[in-house]
Formats: sequence, C-alpha cells, structure tokens
Amino acid sequence: MSSIDLNCDMGESFGAYQLGQDEALMKHITSANIACGYHAGDPAVMRRTVRKCLDNGVAIGAHPGLPDLSGFGRRAMQVTAEEAYEMTVYQIGALWGFVRAEGSVLQHVKPHGALYNMASVDAALSEAIAEAVYRIDPELILFGLAGSELVKAGSRIGLRVAGEVFADRTYRADGTLTPRTEPHALLHDADAAADQVIGMVNGGNHQGSREFWMADTVCIHGDGPHALQFAVKIRKRLELAGIAVRALKI
Repeated sequence: MSSIDLNCDMGESFGAYQLGQDEALMKHITSANIACGYHAGDPAVMRRTVRKCLDNGVAIGAHPGLPDLSGFGRRAMQVTAEEAYEMTVYQIGALWGFVRAEGSVLQHVKPHGALYNMASVDAALSEAIAEAVYRIDPELILFGLAGSELVKAGSRIGLRVAGEVFADRTYRADGTLTPRTEPHALLHDADAAADQVIGMVNGGNHQGSREFWMADTVCIHGDGPHALQFAVKIRKRLELAGIAVRALKI
C-alpha cells in the first residue's frame, strides 16, 4: 500500500448546536463526508463546511443518512429500497448544489450511521444506494465498509468504490462493526487506533477474513472526543510507515 485516503465525517452541527472540531481536523485529513440535513447539518452548516474544505484542499463527499436528527442517524429504521434510493438522491442533490455554487465538484458519497450499517449487509438497500449515486454522477466514488454488500453493489453497477476501514471502531469476527450499544465498540486510545489502522492498511487479517481489510480509505468520526488526537497520530504513523496520505481523486 503506497497511499491511503483519510476521511472524516463533518458538518454535523445543526442550528445553535455545535458538534465536532471541523476547523482543526481539516488540516489533517484528505476527504470530508458532509452531513446533508437528515441526520445532522443544515444549509448554513453545509455551505460553511464546503468552503472550509476548499480552503484546506480537502476533497468533498456527501454523507446521506436516515431522517433522524434526534437519534443522529444511528438508530435503524425500516425503510424500503425505493425510500433509500429517494433519500440518497435528495441528500446528494442538496450538497451538490452547495459544491457547485462554490465552483467545485463532489468526489464521493458515503452513507451515514445506521443507513451505512444496514446497507453493508442488505443487498437490496445497497443496490438502491449505488443506483442513486450512479444516476446522479457515475464518476462519483462510493465509500462502503470494506468487503460489504455496499461495495459489491457499487462495483456491479459500474462505480468506482472505496473500501473503508475505521480507526476508532472495533470489529466483529465477520468483519462488520461492533454495534455502538455493545461494550468496547469504540477505541479511545490514539496509539491503539493507529496500530489498528496500520495493520488494516497493510492487509493484516484482523478479527476476520482478509477481504475486509482491502482498505482504500480510513475513517475517523468527527464527533468523537479524541478525533483530533486520532487524526494527528494516525497521519503521522502512516507517513512514518512510508504510506502517502492523499485523497482518492488526486
């Protein structure tokens, strides 16, 4: 592995409520997944976050989620494939408008939270999301859990896909993320997170099948209390290991 993308969920404030350390994190990441108003974000936050990305040379992605502001999009909802398609198109379109207005382009789409986890194992939902992305712009990159149904669906429809691994989450034996409701689902130590990332980026067989560690991009959750510390440590460790940190479309 000669290079890797380092992405972060951003633009997750809403109205008077401020969340995350977007300004500081921008200096250490290469791609941002910007909330599109369903699980977090609002028009003003979206516009400001797009501008911050452009000021810092960070590639921009849409981060569509379930319509669940109070649950931050992390509660599973019963949605049909058709509904998943429609909410994905709607949210990508909203962010695309702000990006276009600033004279730039979207790099990728990454579903958020429960929608991401549901699509990781549900072929019908994955196909609906992949189709939504493809119909808007077949040049967009679809981010999905490495080895998941979402990545497979994106590949089948003809999208460029990016297998994603997580710096701040633990995994179950089948390669899926440990649910946040379970103990030890989150990593809180920056050194442990960096060790996990280096192992996965180098193709290590960590807690499951090797196919889950075909990593193209590494995620740090922007709302985590240690997000900035993780980003600084992980980027430094990657670069010391001779792995360039850069956006996927560079």
